[in-house]
Amino acid sequence: MVARPDAAPLVTVRMRAMLLDEPGQPLRAAVVDRPLPGPRQLLLRVRACGVCRTDLHVADGELAPPRRPLVLGHEVVGIVVAAGAGVQRFAPGDRVGVPWLGWTCGECRYCRGGRENLCDRARFTGFHVDGGYAEYAVADERYALPLPPALADDAAAPLLCAGLIGYRSLRAAGDAECLGLYGFGAAAHIVAQVARYEGRRVFAFTRAGDEEGQRFARELGAEWAGASDERPPVELDAAIIYAPAGALVPAALRALGKGGTVVCAGIHMSDVPTFPYALLWGERVLRSVANLTRRDGEEFLALAPLVPVRTRVERYPLALANDALARLRRGEVTGAAVLVPDQSPAP
Repeated sequence: MVARPDAAPLVTVRMRAMLLDEPGQPLRAAVVDRPLPGPRQLLLRVRACGVCRTDLHVADGELAPPRRPLVLGHEVVGIVVAAGAGVQRFAPGDRVGVPWLGWTCGECRYCRGGRENLCDRARFTGFHVDGGYAEYAVADERYALPLPPALADDAAAPLLCAGLIGYRSLRAAGDAECLGLYGFGAAAHIVAQVARYEGRRVFAFTRAGDEEGQRFARELGAEWAGASDERPPVELDAAIIYAPAGALVPAALRALGKGGTVVCAGIHMSDVPTFPYALLWGERVLRSVANLTRRDGEEFLALAPLVPVRTRVERYPLALANDALARLRRGEVTGAAVLVPDQSPAP
């Protein structure tokens, strides 16, 4: 199927967007030209966009954005309203999800070896290309994902990064029976549900004094929840670190049994402090996960309805994106924050 890019391509259509002009500064509300889809691209009317910690790293300058102004957001749920030349997978009216991985070269040794998440020339949504903190977005159809129809827009959005990187990190943890989750935010609250569905025992670690977060973890099936500097009641077979705090690495290694794995799941982390080799010895493994593959997306979105994964979301109008980022920065979001654009025409 090939659809025309727009019925009247010479007519300028405006849209609302939240723009990052400079890291460390609040996003700026603006009315800008709506993008047009190029070859193999979809034009989407954004229905919801999750607010991810990666967005916060970019907004705060911990990850330097390659271009400005920039529209953040890579947990995008949208409806196809137009398609560029050569589009074959989707038609106007289809609902799709747009994740962090926005394009790969298909030629480097990583792409050829089935590891497109490590592509040397990868382009990421809301980083190299504009994302979903806007009323419209464009995306390469080859990297867009069909979404389970039973999921509401705001419930589906966190699955597209928190869910996908959570799924990839869970697979990196192997078949661990006793699983520790450090940082019980958007990703961990999804992974906990998948882990329990798979019959694993979940142990949740939060900031000291975060009784609400610990209660939330127990509600989702964790058999123990405590502060990140506490030792769990059993040795862990694996631990996944979602919080961007390097000090959690030696803490997780201390809680780990021999032969266990610590997975660092974030794209950014503060420096890891030195620790004695004895914490790593005993065939313990320390590794990271990076980005995601399209196969990750297909597998996880097929699995999520079977669990079924139920995301807890805090909804914000698009214009309050700075408020959502501020709450995430302070650790006040329970579950995931999601932006919902105004559906009225832009001025």
